Amino acid sequence: MKRASKKRTISYILNLSLVPTFCALFLLIISSSMKVTTTKTYDISRNRSLKAVNLVSKYSSPVVEIKQAKDFKTAVKTGKTNPTTFNGKMTGYGPDCKGCGGGVACIRYNVRGGNIYYNDKDYGKIRILAADKKIPCGTIVRVSNLRKYKDFYAIVLDRGGAIKGNLMDLLFVSEKSVDIGRESVKYTIVRWGWHA
Repeated sequence: MKRASKKRTISYILNLSLVPTFCALFLLIISSSMKVTTTKTYDISRNRSLKAVNLVSKYSSPVVEIKQAKDFKTAVKTGKTNPTTFNGKMTGYGPDCKGCGGGVACIRYNVRGGNIYYNDKDYGKIRILAADKKIPCGTIVRVSNLRKYKDFYAIVLDRGGAIKGNLMDLLFVSEKSVDIGRESVKYTIVRWGWHA
């Protein structure tokens, strides 16, 4: 009689509906004996949660605080080691602008024919920006508060004679398609320069 009881108990435990419950209980028991570490990340957007993990691992501290820089000089200094937010201006340009050659300054990349996006290995398909030389090529910037656009990510791949300090220039398909003037925006540097 004891054998039959043991067989029923084993078959009951192995019932597939109970396996997730036992797995959860097992993990709870194991985790209760381990030290719990909480990592705080900031809004990177729902579809960028993997980027939040990369952000936390890039900056050695388990808690990554986004610094608020008071000016461009401070943003450049702080942005090298921490995600940094600063206020700036944004304009737009096309590859057919006066003095433009259809490429970008940082890499060999043809931006004619509507090729205004760059496929970054970590951030995927993102817009192209021209920025001051103090912000290195490959820097990923989150652009916020642009009137006609939702927040988006862009990569610094270009330079410009008039692009100085906190002014950045967003690449459009052509000069005629530029639909922004000189607007006040918020920039957040989330990756400094190219990943090595």
